[in-house]
Amino acid sequence: MNADRRNQIIEMLGRQNTVSNAELMEKFNISIETVRRDLAHLEKQGFLERVYGGATRKNFINSEPSYANRQQECSAEKRAIAEQAEKFINPDDTVFFDLGTTVQEVAKKLPEAKRITAFTNSLRTAITLSEKGCKVIVPGGQLRNGEFAVSGSVAEDTMNIFNVDKIIVGVGGITKDGITDFIVDEATLRSKVIKNAGKVIVVADYTKFGIRAMCNVCPLKDIDILITDEKAPKDMLKLFEKRGVKVIIAG
Repeated sequence: MNADRRNQIIEMLGRQNTVSNAELMEKFNISIETVRRDLAHLEKQGFLERVYGGATRKNFINSEPSYANRQQECSAEKRAIAEQAEKFINPDDTVFFDLGTTVQEVAKKLPEAKRITAFTNSLRTAITLSEKGCKVIVPGGQLRNGEFAVSGSVAEDTMNIFNVDKIIVGVGGITKDGITDFIVDEATLRSKVIKNAGKVIVVADYTKFGIRAMCNVCPLKDIDILITDEKAPKDMLKLFEKRGVKVIIAG
């Protein structure tokens, strides 16, 4: 019960940035002492900062941060996650590399000897994979400024033709309901490729947990493997495992 309640508090903070002690007491029918214990526990895990009368989300975002900011944030955690994710890619695999700085780290870790066939809608990742000697296929579509990512109906039509062994998925947010993202067309393309993938591998650092972005990508049942870091909320990870997701903690 404690774990489920704390997961709900994380999700509340992801949606509304702040919560009050009174709000939590009323919602969960709990005492102020229980509220304080929950908030202290979540603060220790790095998900919030306690303030007078409640708590505020740490590193709160209500829209997608810039690529440059995301590239700098949690860089050590992303590299550790990438090292674990790369192990699931075998020589001659067909792999779709999603958008995101963590996914790009996976591409950087890929040994040249694997020589996979790679699909990606990220031009940055396409260049990295090409330099590794991979066969790279980039779907057409509209290019998003700053992100250098293509999406839209042309990209979706292209990827509908192909099945892939694996997809490496980046996320805007992850909750007990599944993964979400900020850009409609990009979320739609992810969803389509996930349906045609043999194995779905999600890479997400601890800052993505409890965030519910605008666009649904897929429910937890569609995820085969989740790779995260040591700071991810243990209670939430246990819930994911109970729902059939293989969780790997990089460190």
